[in-house]
Amino acid sequence: MKNWFKLMLLSLTCVAFAACDDQQEVNPNPQLEVTPNNIAGEWELLSYDAGATLPEGCYVRISFERKDRTYTLCQNTDSFTEHTLTGSYNILTDPTLGSILVGNYDYNGGEWAHRYIVRSLTAAQMVWVAKDAPEQVQVFARKK
Repeated sequence: MKNWFKLMLLSLTCVAFAACDDQQEVNPNPQLEVTPNNIAGEWELLSYDAGATLPEGCYVRISFERKDRTYTLCQNTDSFTEHTLTGSYNILTDPTLGSILVGNYDYNGGEWAHRYIVRSLTAAQMVWVAKDAPEQVQVFARKK
């Protein structure tokens, strides 16, 4: 009877350890694929240029529309009143760099000053790096 009890205890211990080994740590902020669906919504700039923050009372918000791949950018960094820009965006894929966000302004405003490598995208945060100026890192937080 003692041998049977020891064998059962040993078996249960092995099963418990095996179950622990099979469990993977759940990442609370998994990386998302950069798609129009995953970037859709409103984002607010938290920091730029390696961690600099906007002055108090200033903001930059960009809202991406999934269906027609358009955006609306609202900011008050260069005036006392809000300035709104609209346009279209696209997501390119580079085999080496990954996903690159490009955009055009409406009303013949031209292209964005930079193409942005999307370094990180989670449900809560997105990080862009200017392709031609890697020191220009922009961190956005999802608002809606």
